[in-house]
Amino acid sequence: MNSLKVALFGGSFDPPHFGHRAIIDSALRELSIDRLIIIPTFLNPFKSKSHLSAKERLALAKEYFSSKYVEISDYEIEQGKATPTAITLRYFQNIYSVKYIIIGADNLSSIDKWHDFKWLNSQITWIVATRNGYCLDTSKLKDFKILQVNANISSTEIRNKTI
Repeated sequence: MNSLKVALFGGSFDPPHFGHRAIIDSALRELSIDRLIIIPTFLNPFKSKSHLSAKERLALAKEYFSSKYVEISDYEIEQGKATPTAITLRYFQNIYSVKYIIIGADNLSSIDKWHDFKWLNSQITWIVATRNGYCLDTSKLKDFKILQVNANISSTEIRNKTI
């Protein structure tokens, strides 16, 4: 196993935007990590489709987010199906010292519905990126840190403006 300390930041990135960039920049500044791994989903387990294809979202993520300290992983896309975070975490734990999983505050209300949540919750520290209009009810999380971001944008908002 590689001793690099990493944070995982998965999501649809449908499309990637400056809010995601703000989370990445803040995480790189505030977390004690060697690398941040961005993991675009093949398909979000809670959604039936994506606006952009998996390959398009991966290419955009590489274009927008790649840097010396950021790796864009095609792991979930290569699975060819919705892949639960718990499976992705197990995969990356075999390679790196995974310290954190970054989520948006919009995920908090349903986080206990995530596949194998109890195990996930016992493995890492959650990094919760604040988001305007979303409550920070962290009562379900064992260990967490708040990342003050509040970028006033969402992928849904972008898609709605371009359709």
